[in-house]
Amino acid sequence: MRHFKWQTVRKRVNALGVQKYEDLIVWQKAMDLVAEVYKIAKLLPGEELYALSDQMRRAAVSIPSNIAEGQERNTTKDFINHLYIAKGSKGELETQLLICIRLKYLTQNHMEAAWGLLIEIGKMLNALIQSLSTKLSQPSSSSI
Repeated sequence: MRHFKWQTVRKRVNALGVQKYEDLIVWQKAMDLVAEVYKIAKLLPGEELYALSDQMRRAAVSIPSNIAEGQERNTTKDFINHLYIAKGSKGELETQLLICIRLKYLTQNHMEAAWGLLIEIGKMLNALIQSLSTKLSQPSSSSI
């Protein structure tokens, strides 16, 4: 079996000088969030396996997935659009976690790490969108 060298992938820089999505701290934090949400989802009652826990996992996975997809499209406009989709998934996940508390499936202590990551990711997404939007509004900057 051949081993894939992630270090090589992470060091790759595209022709325009932009880092790969794996190098973006917001993507790394979003991947940490996915792991946390999978841990939390295991704590939910069995009847929520194909309902709330499935929705939570999907929303969590959507965040780093959209960051990656947007960055891979290599246009600033597409990247911003996908960052907004990631923000939407973040809001969806926040709501689902609050539902878990309201239904008394989980306590705030169960979600402390995930909630902290959500706040951090939200701030990072907002800053990245603002930065890219500024770049997009400058003359002749149609790509990343």
